[in-house]
Amino acid sequence: MLEVRKITPEMTYSLRHTVLRPHQTIEDCKYDTDHEPGALHVGAFSQGRLISIASFCIERNPDFSTEMQYRLRGMATLEEFRKLGAGRLIVAYAENLLKAEAFDLIWCNARTTVEGYYNRLGFNIHGEVFDYPPIGSHIVMYKKLT
Repeated sequence: MLEVRKITPEMTYSLRHTVLRPHQTIEDCKYDTDHEPGALHVGAFSQGRLISIASFCIERNPDFSTEMQYRLRGMATLEEFRKLGAGRLIVAYAENLLKAEAFDLIWCNARTTVEGYYNRLGFNIHGEVFDYPPIGSHIVMYKKLT
């Protein structure tokens, strides 16, 4: 059984480093948006162990007309805990909180290697693939919450 709840930004750094940015320093895993007003960090726990994370921040992508947007950043799940639905539970948890605050769109810069995963979570592609140094190819994806 997985438990999903809000967590502190500091709790995300180790998983961000291990899963998303192993070639960078732990300092590179601290985002400038982590402590901004409205920042939301969500974790999934298995038997008390943090196994999956995602961070959300108020950030407007000018390609979308709505003002009520959140950006999803730093979503990661430990490899040995993938396919248990932790990411899906985290996104659903955040969606419910954001809908309650009248936000109607979540967007992210997704690695092209996980485009299919985000698509299964209900996200759609927007625009063209772009390079995000030093991480690699990304694509903007979005999900309407209304």
